[in-house]
Amino acid sequence: MSLYRKYRPQTFDAVTGQEPVVTTLRNAVAQDKIAHAYLFAGPRGTGKTSIARILAKTLLTHAIQDETIKKQIIKAVEEGSMVDLIEIDAASNRGIDDIRELIEKIQFSPIVASAKVYIIDEVHMLTREAFNALLKTLEEPPSYAYFILATTELQKIPPTIQSRCQRFTFRQIDDDAMVARLEYIAGEEHMQVEKAALEAIAHHAQGGLRDAISLLDQLRSLEKVTLSDVQARLGGISIESLEGLLQATTTGDREQVIRLVRELEESGAPMDAVVRQMLGKIRADMHGRISRNETIDDLTQLLNALLDAVRNIRLSPVPALALETALLSYSPATGAMQAPSVAPPLGSSPPRPSPATPSPSSSTPKQEDPKQSAASVSVASSSPSAASVSSIAATPPASSNSSGSLSLMDVVSAWPDLANKVTPAAVKMSLKNGRVTAVEDGSVTLTFTAAFHRDRVAQTDSSTAIERLMQETFQRPLRLRCLVDQNSIPPPANQPMVNLAEAAADIF
Repeated sequence: MSLYRKYRPQTFDAVTGQEPVVTTLRNAVAQDKIAHAYLFAGPRGTGKTSIARILAKTLLTHAIQDETIKKQIIKAVEEGSMVDLIEIDAASNRGIDDIRELIEKIQFSPIVASAKVYIIDEVHMLTREAFNALLKTLEEPPSYAYFILATTELQKIPPTIQSRCQRFTFRQIDDDAMVARLEYIAGEEHMQVEKAALEAIAHHAQGGLRDAISLLDQLRSLEKVTLSDVQARLGGISIESLEGLLQATTTGDREQVIRLVRELEESGAPMDAVVRQMLGKIRADMHGRISRNETIDDLTQLLNALLDAVRNIRLSPVPALALETALLSYSPATGAMQAPSVAPPLGSSPPRPSPATPSPSSSTPKQEDPKQSAASVSVASSSPSAASVSSIAATPPASSNSSGSLSLMDVVSAWPDLANKVTPAAVKMSLKNGRVTAVEDGSVTLTFTAAFHRDRVAQTDSSTAIERLMQETFQRPLRLRCLVDQNSIPPPANQPMVNLAEAAADIF
């Protein structure tokens, strides 16, 4: 028998990490204030079904005085043979006919126990018609009937259903409580497990005790479970790799970033798990800085980049590429995020602003209003990240009128703001993979590191929308040219080939 079934809690006292729910239900039973319908909502593996069965035992034996019969009913519930406890999986019984059959059978009195209990798991999977059919029965059930609904997606439950139930919210179980439970199970199974290994299991489970116990179950055949054993089963994500990746990102070591991401990819580490752990480390660092009253601008910019990467990883046919793009677009000098467009044209040096010009966004001197000049100097004297955001948000590019010339620096300075306006997210991700390499003859040239991103941006609908944004930003019509950098870093040798047409079809 699997460990999570063997050690499923059978009483309220054995439940881990859901004290508010357990206390409320226990007091309701003791004071005979039991509702006819309950709604348990929360993440998977947090004890919803287990507490539903424990509550069902109480309801089924509530009016029975004979202790022998009580024990028989409790044993039948634990063995899954209790006829007055009906468990329904709404994922496979989601139609109106299934609910109508349930409503017809509910009219029959309980056979053995003093009540009939219906546990409907994953109730959010029911159809709208099925919810409507269930509504009246939930509001006025027979006196002996009780409903316990469980869901992982509360937002999908109609308000009319929620209003007829007592709702209990299940929280993620904290790591300390999970480690304590895992230590107990390991002791009962005579397993030798390092404390660090249990902590790694609990952290990976993300608040789901069932997932943590299942991972421990995979490892119980080992003579001694170590931290390296856990890391090997989690896809090779080590603390050293994460710390090295963060250090390479914050110091601007791009070659090291690419190398470490490739190593994680080759080790089989899920990129979304890598990003989650990086977010956890950065968050802890941010809290430490706040307590010391230190600046956090660079950390918030990096957090935003990684949060974007989480969404882009789900869309990208090459998840590691989405992570690379996010990390390489971070500028350690200012703590600001910049689109890859800030790189200079291939084979040429980047244009430099004139020292006499207070704002680098203008390549040609022109007469300025004194108040506007004072505002420009004030912005320039602030932090670099604030200056770049303020100059883009407050005023259009310096050469935005149609009579002046448009320079490469004008486009580069305004490009991050323009790219953030692009929709959908898949096109935005590909656009940020490109860099502005030339502005000439009424066209803006973007160079990409991968043909996949170039093709997505160059599609008629995407390029037309981007050209419209460029016209709004720079106050002139501009064409978009998309190229591929032939000197870009090749993919890993073991990287599977991707059919670009099929990948694009899957995304869109």
